[in-house]
Amino acid sequence: MADENPGNFVEDIVKEDLASGKHGGRVMSRFPPEPNGYLHIGHAKSICLNFGLAKLSPSGVCNLRFDDTNPVAEDVEYVDSIKQDVKWLGFDWDGREYYASDYFERLYEFAELMVNKGLAYVDSQNEEQIREGRGSFHEPGKNSPFRDRSVEENLDLLRKMKAGAFKDGAHVLRAKIDMASTDVKMRDPLMYRIRHAHHHRTGDEWCIYPMYDFAHGLSDAIEGVTHSVCTLEFVNHRPLYHWFIDAVGEEHLKSHPQQIEFAKLIITYMLFSKRKLKQLVEEKHVSGWDDPRMPTLAGLRRRGVTPSALRAFCERVGVSTRDSVVDVSLLEHTLREDLNATSPRVMAVLRPLEIEIENWPEGKVEWIEAPYDPEKPDGPKRKVPFGRRVFIEQEDFMEEPPKKFFRLAPGTEVRLRWATIIKCKEVVKEGGVIKKLICTYDPDAVGGQPKDNRKIKGTIHWVSAEHAIDAEARVYDRLFKVENPTHAENFLETLNPNSLEVIAHCKVEPSLASAKPGERVQFERVGYFCVDADSTPERLVFNRTITLKDTWSALVQKGKAG
Repeated sequence: MADENPGNFVEDIVKEDLASGKHGGRVMSRFPPEPNGYLHIGHAKSICLNFGLAKLSPSGVCNLRFDDTNPVAEDVEYVDSIKQDVKWLGFDWDGREYYASDYFERLYEFAELMVNKGLAYVDSQNEEQIREGRGSFHEPGKNSPFRDRSVEENLDLLRKMKAGAFKDGAHVLRAKIDMASTDVKMRDPLMYRIRHAHHHRTGDEWCIYPMYDFAHGLSDAIEGVTHSVCTLEFVNHRPLYHWFIDAVGEEHLKSHPQQIEFAKLIITYMLFSKRKLKQLVEEKHVSGWDDPRMPTLAGLRRRGVTPSALRAFCERVGVSTRDSVVDVSLLEHTLREDLNATSPRVMAVLRPLEIEIENWPEGKVEWIEAPYDPEKPDGPKRKVPFGRRVFIEQEDFMEEPPKKFFRLAPGTEVRLRWATIIKCKEVVKEGGVIKKLICTYDPDAVGGQPKDNRKIKGTIHWVSAEHAIDAEARVYDRLFKVENPTHAENFLETLNPNSLEVIAHCKVEPSLASAKPGERVQFERVGYFCVDADSTPERLVFNRTITLKDTWSALVQKGKAG
């Protein structure tokens, strides 16, 4: 089995920096999402890491900064959802909420500064010409014919770009580095492009917007970030990150952040591409960003996943410098551990089969006191009604049972949880379909314990037919039917057609009458469920969070987990 705490090399670096007095003994991290989609479970690892780093120093802080440099893809909806998700996960930025758009004026000043230093120029080539001129890994790039424009001409064009004198794509501002560099990203990367688009915060004030690589590192340095933590895909951005900061000059900035890369979270049967997740939403393969099958934090929350389980999962996965795939069963195992410790046990029947107990007096109702946690008999309890008619699960009865079927069958006995022992006497059918079972109960079996101590092998759950509350159950499975949907030629073809089953006519015990959206319970012998946001007092809706079966534990026992 994987080490419960695999270690955190990023924390080790920060601790060493604190001990040596680097960065003046300060720790400032940041979580910098782009507000162009909802956060997913991969972001949870970054959130836990960045906010965790701040706690290594008594004066440490972690900023929440939105890198909102692309107005076409961004929306206030995404900003609001990100803030909600970070708080739900258990973290607070204590008012340190920033946006790259807060720095648009300063970033533009830096652009003019670099032009004056001869480190940037306006290029009038089109997008295709720029791409062709950049070369490849095997051949150097070619200088733009506009690379040697004078400082005066570059400043004049840049200011006209800012003033809205040109159409989209007419010009771009590029850094003047080295078109022959072996690092393709250092071949005069773009700094600004013209984009006449409405921004969710600045409105129509700007018609040129900074590129991510230019704005990101400088925003860190403007804020005074000491440790800029990002995923491994940005390791080849690091030279450019530092080049821009050096080009502007530390005299204009609060810090020269240290970029540290770590492996992103990859989980089987999930994909984290925002573009593909957005496609699922827009093409209505799912009901929305918060569909309980989605790997988004909003979807996981609606499904009933707990923030404490996600934090524990991120801790178990650890932080490394090498990408690896985590088996989804580890996430499920961690979630079950959390839900097992926190979810009250109640009874619900998803597919009801009516039982009439013929020797139970008509109209008699007995209210049984049952604990919410069988392992804590002295803990909280609820009253469960029992009467002449009850519902059991259809699968808990078989007319011709195989060997070792320890549930109900003609002529056999079974224990009803907390109540009594019943014996099937007759099967009532209509058109060959079982409609009802006629049973008898043992009056001497108080609480389901036979007076003569005979062995009753099966115990099943039930709900009083007279007092049952109608409910809907949404039974979710994995959204994808293959382990690595990201690698599929067409990821849509890997969607699991059975990822959602809606069971409309469930019966739940009356203690759930006042259940509110977000409340989690364990339906005994069925699984863990959460009250859905669609639920109303008139119509309860439950989402299955996860089954009771723990495949990770099985893998551990077989020595296949690691």
